[in-house]
Amino acid sequence: MSVAKRAQAYPQVSAAAGDLVDVAVAAAPAGGTVGAALKFMRKRDARVLAAGERYVLREDLSRASLLGLGDLHAADLARALPCVDARAGEVAVRRLLQAGAPLVVVRDRRGPVGAVAGRPGGGEPVAAAAARVARWVPAETRALLERIGRLAEAQGARAFLVGGMVRDVWRETPIERRDLDIVVEGDGLALARELARELGGAVLEHHRFLTASVDAPRAGRIDVATARAERYEARGALPRVIPATLEDDLGRRDFTVNAMAIELESGAFGLRDPLGGRLDLAARRLRVLHPLSYVEDPTRIFRAARYATRLGLATDRATARAQALALSLVPYPALSGQRLMAELARVLDEGRPGVVLTRLGAAGAFKLLDPRYRFTVVTRRRVGELGAALAWARRCAAPPADLAALALVGDQPRPVAAAALARLALAGEPLAHLSRALEEGRSVLAALARAAAPSERARLLHPRSPVELGWLWLTGDGPTRAVLDWFAGLDPRLVELSGDDVLALGVPRGPAVARVLAELRDARLDGRLTNRAMEVEHVRHWMTRGG
Repeated sequence: MSVAKRAQAYPQVSAAAGDLVDVAVAAAPAGGTVGAALKFMRKRDARVLAAGERYVLREDLSRASLLGLGDLHAADLARALPCVDARAGEVAVRRLLQAGAPLVVVRDRRGPVGAVAGRPGGGEPVAAAAARVARWVPAETRALLERIGRLAEAQGARAFLVGGMVRDVWRETPIERRDLDIVVEGDGLALARELARELGGAVLEHHRFLTASVDAPRAGRIDVATARAERYEARGALPRVIPATLEDDLGRRDFTVNAMAIELESGAFGLRDPLGGRLDLAARRLRVLHPLSYVEDPTRIFRAARYATRLGLATDRATARAQALALSLVPYPALSGQRLMAELARVLDEGRPGVVLTRLGAAGAFKLLDPRYRFTVVTRRRVGELGAALAWARRCAAPPADLAALALVGDQPRPVAAAALARLALAGEPLAHLSRALEEGRSVLAALARAAAPSERARLLHPRSPVELGWLWLTGDGPTRAVLDWFAGLDPRLVELSGDDVLALGVPRGPAVARVLAELRDARLDGRLTNRAMEVEHVRHWMTRGG
């Protein structure tokens, strides 16, 4: 047996990047398709294809093949990966991996010699977030998070806070009371049931997606999900999910800034950030996790515009390319109109909905409604004024998303507008109101401009639905908006006599009652009647002349 000598100096081993290579890199065949490139990589047992200064990952090719994109050019999926010289130290490689790179390419003077992959599972927490949580999260919410962590631990599971609250904690933004998003390594549904029992709330389970929502007094809504991986089998379709690890769950999300988690078991609130969300927040950068992110779920395009506007983030080049790729593949038959309409409604909940919609229009996102859609100058102006129109329309209880849909399609050719409204899953009476607004809006505006008496204007506006009135306000000029303001402010009790009063005065039951009340309203609006006694006299006169 040999024993190390106390005074002996031993050489320190410092691995170079070339010594760490564990992934094969192959040169991509020129002009190859996804199908051909995937076959080539399997034959070479390679995980990476070098395509000039960018690289194509085998996992991205597999995603594309599963989505039926085997004929797509493989180069359309190329990523920019960090590269180091083969002689660089191990520390440089590890830093790049910790910053969220899926791989680090190692090169020598002849080109790529291979790549280094990150550790499976993403490693340990990268930072303790306890100080940030204590400063920015309300005490009542912190206590609830700690309670969730203890409940999960008692079940042999691990709970993590995910979603927008984690992002905002790291942005050092004051967090008001809001819903919680929890991911569980273990049985999320079981934790949700126990949490509902302890909080005296109700739980709604969604077994297909391994999720549940808990609504409890004073605690608000808590969304609990089993950590899961997902598989998209059609472009724009909802995915299939299977239980998995936290890192798998973070890896299925939309953007790196939303792919962070805070563990709830240790009390230190350790941050998990395997994909570099912290650095992207610091750089004010919005970055998707892979080139097919928008193809798998095109509604992420709407989310990107919302986050970019609200958080002041800019998309990087790879994310812009991913969006352009997704929009080049329209239409998406598996993407439901209900999901598109829900995303439109979320845009309207933002502080600057017009800015978000303008960003989407400029990017060509509304091709998701119809491939023929063109974002015109007129549409840009209308969505810019949409915030004010929505504020006005709320006085009439107009559905905000319906009015926004009109703003988006009102300047399109009629076949495109009709197809876009149908794509948003609008049907029945709501669709009829929107169609009538588009078909009759101009003629109503012209008639309003010609109307001289208040009663004439009221008769034009009275049959219109709230969304039609909102559309007239949005498309009208200043005088028109003044008329609509006047109409919206009319007292519904302008006529003092009721239908029963009119019947008591001898008007026969049926359509005659409505005609008499309409005459009374017109006379009141034009100032010919000013009190109840005059209304009674008007009805009696109506009776003597036989109606």
